[in-house]
Amino acid sequence: MKIRVYYEDTDTGGIVYHSKYLNFCERARSELFFQRGIMPGEGSSNGFVVHKINAGFLGSAKLGDLLEVKSRILLQRHTSLLLLQEIFKEEQKLFEMEVRLVYTEEGKISRIPDTFLEIFKNF
Repeated sequence: MKIRVYYEDTDTGGIVYHSKYLNFCERARSELFFQRGIMPGEGSSNGFVVHKINAGFLGSAKLGDLLEVKSRILLQRHTSLLLLQEIFKEEQKLFEMEVRLVYTEEGKISRIPDTFLEIFKNF
């Protein structure tokens, strides 16, 4: 997924705030559902929650940069997914994170529905 860096993403020097990289990765995950006309979690208490993040900052993006978020599944279990998400500016990797997502229904850890597993296969 391509993302343009806007002024709201940067400090006064035009450097992207560290927390925005997490936002960019979240957008890429959400876009999987939006492309299929699905609003994840809308109107229900079911959906994915972030359980754990391990992030590495390898470079800096700046105002106006065009970034690409690449994502893939590292591990799939019945109730959780471990994803690797990386952000690149052209060929330079700027950010990487492993994020564990857990599926919940009514606030309790539950088995991931097959329809959602199908969506993540396209990651």
